[in-house]
Amino acid sequence: MKTQTSLILASSSPRRRELLHTLGLTFTVQTSDVDETTAPGMSPKEVVEELAVRKAQTVASTCKEGVVLGSDTIVVLDNQILGKPVNEADAFHMLSMLQGREHTVYSGVALIDAATGRAEVAHSHTQVRIRSLSESEIKAYIATREPMDKAGSYAIQGIGATIVEGITGDYFTVVGLPLCLTAKMLSRFGITVL
Repeated sequence: MKTQTSLILASSSPRRRELLHTLGLTFTVQTSDVDETTAPGMSPKEVVEELAVRKAQTVASTCKEGVVLGSDTIVVLDNQILGKPVNEADAFHMLSMLQGREHTVYSGVALIDAATGRAEVAHSHTQVRIRSLSESEIKAYIATREPMDKAGSYAIQGIGATIVEGITGDYFTVVGLPLCLTAKMLSRFGITVL
């Protein structure tokens, strides 16, 4: 019987854990507290790939074996990266900018084989349209506290689903881990879903 390569998720995100569980994969979690600042002028795809690799490398450097999965997600509007809000006023500002408009969500995925150092990185992007919102709707959404730890100040898989008018692309990219891309990459590292 072939033994499955061990998988290590380099993320504290409960959403990424849930998504990997959805695939029926067994894995351990080892958080990677990395500096998420990037060089000015990097494209969104370069940013998410760089941060996904940085997270995976940080954890892989502490492991003797296993495949480490790092991931990062950003929201981009008018070439501006919208990170996690620093406070409620920041969340209000972001949601005010996003409402009634379309933006792009990028998720990067990096895999590193801790034993060999072999690495692979890719990304996925999805267009998201947020419906027009009143000031009171934005404040009510912020009052749920859901936006406070989310890039762009919303969660498509939570109450935020009520403000998303539509998407073009992969839903799971917006949640934070593009499952189709991740499964394809994992299969090249000996971890198969199907």
